[in-house]
Amino acid sequence: MPKSTDNDSWGHATVDTTCPLDCPDSCSLTITVEKGKVVKLDGSTRHSITNGFICDKVRKFDQRLYGPDRLQSPAIRQGAKGAGTFKQINWNEALDTIAARIKDIRNRSGGEAILPFSYGGSNGLLSQDTTDAELFRNIGASRLARTVCAAPTGIAANALYGKMPSVSFEDYVHSQLIVVWGANPSTTGIHLIPYIKEAQSNGALLVVIDPRSTPLSRRADLHLAVKPGTDVVLALALHRYLFANNLADTKFLSANSRGADRLQTRAEQWTIDQAAKVAGVTSSQLEKFAELYADRNPAVIRCGWGVERNRNGGNAAMAILALPAVAGKFGVRGGGYSMSNAAALKLAPSRWLQAKEPSTRIVNMNHLGRVLLDYNDPAIEMLFVYNCNPVTTMPDQNRVVRGLRREDLFTVVFDQVATDTAAFADIILPATTFLESYDLVNSYGEMSLQMSRPVIDSVGDARPNVEVFSELASRLGLDETETDAEALLRVTSTMPGDIRDNILEHGSASSSINARPVQFVDVKPRTPDGKINLFSEQLDAEAPRGLYGYQDASENDFPLTLISPASSSTICSILGELVERAAPLEMHPDDAQARDIQKDDAVRVFNGLGEVQCPVSLTDTIRPGTVCLPKGLWNKNTFNGSTSNALVADTLTDLGGGACFNDARVEVERIVRANYEGAAVTISTSSSKIH
Repeated sequence: MPKSTDNDSWGHATVDTTCPLDCPDSCSLTITVEKGKVVKLDGSTRHSITNGFICDKVRKFDQRLYGPDRLQSPAIRQGAKGAGTFKQINWNEALDTIAARIKDIRNRSGGEAILPFSYGGSNGLLSQDTTDAELFRNIGASRLARTVCAAPTGIAANALYGKMPSVSFEDYVHSQLIVVWGANPSTTGIHLIPYIKEAQSNGALLVVIDPRSTPLSRRADLHLAVKPGTDVVLALALHRYLFANNLADTKFLSANSRGADRLQTRAEQWTIDQAAKVAGVTSSQLEKFAELYADRNPAVIRCGWGVERNRNGGNAAMAILALPAVAGKFGVRGGGYSMSNAAALKLAPSRWLQAKEPSTRIVNMNHLGRVLLDYNDPAIEMLFVYNCNPVTTMPDQNRVVRGLRREDLFTVVFDQVATDTAAFADIILPATTFLESYDLVNSYGEMSLQMSRPVIDSVGDARPNVEVFSELASRLGLDETETDAEALLRVTSTMPGDIRDNILEHGSASSSINARPVQFVDVKPRTPDGKINLFSEQLDAEAPRGLYGYQDASENDFPLTLISPASSSTICSILGELVERAAPLEMHPDDAQARDIQKDDAVRVFNGLGEVQCPVSLTDTIRPGTVCLPKGLWNKNTFNGSTSNALVADTLTDLGGGACFNDARVEVERIVRANYEGAAVTISTSSSKIH
């Protein structure tokens, strides 16, 4: 194991570890510990991208460690579901109760009546898909399609390029045109910003495509404030422009791709004028973008996950990621695209899992509400929630809550803090954080693998995921117990020798292919024939309007589009317990004036699914016709205990079965006129109570 602790005689220590939270950067951290307690989190230079600085969110993670919402012992429900009243019990009682319930349900209804529910954006290779996957495979539980994020973009990247490794952030300094499309790295992925600024100082131009004005868009040479859900038509207009003006790299396409003619045909209808009209930008803006992208080299596109959060999300990602191929932007440092690099090291759980995956039914996690209420073949009798807070993060929030209120549903919530979901649990289990257990962090921004190691003893009686699922398996007679340190050695033993040795000796390892690859020089598509597949017959059959098709999302009864981008306060819903203020709805002044809404009014945001009551903030940083509530809000952050997901239908994206968070169509009306100027509205915290 790497030596990473410096001590002094006063009980002061600094420990190196890694942040696993859901962000492309995977920062290396230096943790200051005094008398066994974390007193400071800071960035280290062990990982070159971190470069000694980290986001403010992670700097305050010690408040989660020791805050009043931290779960420190198992507990069992004492009152009504949702009341959040629990009695403390010990681990043996908790695990024995859960194991007995698993046995009973399997005997009566079969393993498919048990649904594990997790999403590992903020977890490493150990805390998800090790002993947990072994347990649920062995009992024949329903399988979960983890599609709430990255499913449409993942489908697109795999279909086109076989998830070819991306342009490194460090190589943006070589670009002469940088396109940031559907991403806001100032909030998620801050370490890209210095490279963009350096590139601009070298003469690079910056284009930002986002419905809102962001810190990067205010630095940009061109900002296209598109209507949510229309990214696909913008990208297709660029394809048409390239083909129609003989700017497509036909030589490259002929040698390295299949299906360019089919893409050209599908793009034909999207003239600059037609696409601009649909997307809500001017023709001159879109034409300028097309000219810049055709003319400047090297050019790189940073494709974010914002483009996928609507009914056209998969096709949008396909059209955007295909642009470097058609325009001939590959083969030079700083040219191509950046997407997820999670697959760069090929670290799949299939390498270390011994239990065979069963052929049980697959449940799309975005349909949790209807699954809990409507499935009956068999009905879900046990829900085991870990690494996830579905009340806060899943679509159709009100239906999810109705499902969780079922008295015949046995719900286990295994988490670090008392989340909104924990209030509906029958058993609560306290989990360790990344500062209290081992994990392996596979970066999806850079091509690196880092070790996350415990820097303190567990707070209270919290336990690592690996050990809890291992203990449950042992009680069911399925496997021997395993610690997180033992799981670390087991998983690394399946890795290539250079990666394994560097992880165990130094705590980090980079891709053996090249940490800064030039696409089509150092790396090629990982498709079966090594070529770019610009047109997939299978995806064409799956998409409602065909591949590169567009679905209009206009709804006259509810004229405003509600979006829920990432916030500067939370990582998905993690750290939401620390946010005490009511979240304001961001609204353009023109939309507010039309509804007689003024600054700081309390408003009702509603549609046929539900409503959210909150204050309003008037700002011209969001385009007219679009309103915004941040992703990751907890129920306490609104006046009526509902968040934006109460207004999001559980319909699925065109490809990949993803969530359509930014398809929500709403109306807004004033419910209380503000009678003070500029005063902030605050609400009280309501935590689960454990006696």
